[in-house]
Amino acid sequence: MKLANMVGERFKDRPSDCVIDSHAFSVRGGYIKYVANGIYSLYPPMKRVTAKIENIIREEMDAADSQEVLFPVVLPGSLWEESGRFESVGEELLRFKDRNDTSMVLGMTHEEAAVQMVREWGNTYAKYPFSIYQIQTKFRDETRPRAGLIRVREFTMKDAYSFHTSQEDLEKYYDVMANAYFRIFERAGLPEVISVKSDSGMIGGNVSHEYMLLVDAGEDSIVLCDECGYSANMEAADTTVDNSGCTPMGELKKVLTPDCKSIEEVCSFTGTKVEESCKAVVYQKNMTDEYVVVFLRGDYEVNETKLTNLLKDKVHAANITPECGLVAGFCGPYKQEAKCQVIYDKSLMGLENMLCGGNEENYHYVGLNIKRDVGDVEYVDVAKIRTGDICPCCGKKSIRISRGIEVGNIFQLGTKYSKSMGMTYTDVDGSVKVPIMGCYGIGVGRLAASVIEARHDDYGPIWPITIAPWQVHLCCMRPDKDECKIAADKIYDELQKAGIEVIYDDRNVSAGIMFADADLLGIPVRVTVGPKNLANGQIEISTRDKSVKKLVAIEDALNETKSLVNTLFEEINSKVRSR
Repeated sequence: MKLANMVGERFKDRPSDCVIDSHAFSVRGGYIKYVANGIYSLYPPMKRVTAKIENIIREEMDAADSQEVLFPVVLPGSLWEESGRFESVGEELLRFKDRNDTSMVLGMTHEEAAVQMVREWGNTYAKYPFSIYQIQTKFRDETRPRAGLIRVREFTMKDAYSFHTSQEDLEKYYDVMANAYFRIFERAGLPEVISVKSDSGMIGGNVSHEYMLLVDAGEDSIVLCDECGYSANMEAADTTVDNSGCTPMGELKKVLTPDCKSIEEVCSFTGTKVEESCKAVVYQKNMTDEYVVVFLRGDYEVNETKLTNLLKDKVHAANITPECGLVAGFCGPYKQEAKCQVIYDKSLMGLENMLCGGNEENYHYVGLNIKRDVGDVEYVDVAKIRTGDICPCCGKKSIRISRGIEVGNIFQLGTKYSKSMGMTYTDVDGSVKVPIMGCYGIGVGRLAASVIEARHDDYGPIWPITIAPWQVHLCCMRPDKDECKIAADKIYDELQKAGIEVIYDDRNVSAGIMFADADLLGIPVRVTVGPKNLANGQIEISTRDKSVKKLVAIEDALNETKSLVNTLFEEINSKVRSR
């Protein structure tokens, strides 16, 4: 490929609207073209990268005995009505009517389509287990698309669906897919990706894991323990609080706290440790507008995903009106008479002498003891875990929070979709049963952008050779000089005949422009043909990461380049686990 002929341009300056490096380099390097909010076209370099990622995915899915299929992007709303998700999924699902006034949706995920494809075929135990996958365009009407290909509305995704006759068989295949996912990321040059326990969200199921690339630009908070290796998404991490050594039980007193509404203001006014305060966070359920009051330790925050899972309904910040019986800024457990659902977080367990709201304007209580003053209550976990908290696995105060990008996820769905959509099979004993499902997803474009985020310097991406748009970048420094052009053309022909992917820059531009473009393209191996070295019968071979830079005889250019390309493949493959 001649760089002069390649569609797309490269830019020197960083776009002002690009907040993370992968987005900036994707735009500057001529990888993506903005079309609409969260929607991009891919230029040739990114299309080549994603095609290579898709090939890796296909090889690993095929090796896991999953069969490639293809579902429609546009689906009848009736399928989603069968599963119950047509109404339950929020505005991210794009719904519309066709010319026949039939409800349709743009597929944001394809569980319903997978069941619809195989529910008649999979009518006997003899067909099980089996797995199908696709690599397909999806549309999710994200509220806040951001960061280029990291969070978009239209995207390409690999999603797989497995079907089983027992939970044991699902768990066995779940492990196979988990290993296949690690191999995909390792082959793509990201061996540092980790698996974390996650919340299943709208997909459903009881067990799920996310594959996270730990980078500062990540939008997810990841909970880690360096002592035992525990890892979980913030939404799924159990929070355990140590309240040992708290103030002993004292007298319950009502105190005037004028102009103090935040927990910090009240604690400062009363001389109370925030760790011995009980604060209230008030929500309303989306479906019914019923008020929900969450009481938790004053220095903790509510994990709204945990709360949503507990309530089985989404929530929003409450609009506290005079008639609802709640006093904004002064809600407390003692003599709480408002009509609302009250939830006590586990962070309050063990506290014997607390500050809390007085359920009256400008008043709080000190000395609250929940068991004595309120009675026996049920404690649940709805708080966000914090750095330094107790690890749910090893019990040590060793939790740290890191940022990460989700590059894949796997779910044990159970019968959520097969049962609701009437999929059954006849078992060996003649009984009719419902198959158990798993699903497994990887965002192709997001993975490509994540590689840039993890593998770049100040000048551009440093692509792993397994997914680089080309393997070799050939630079002819002086195409206006015959000896330079002839030598570079010869190397270009030899590399192509040897089956090496090469992008050839023979433009009549300055060395600064040529090398800046080469950095933005991030090709792993660079071959530079210039008049100075040619005078000595040599050319320069280097790597994009600057780990290799050497002069070789021009007659050895092909063999030296092939050897370096092979070495880079071997380095990546050495970090790929066995199947």
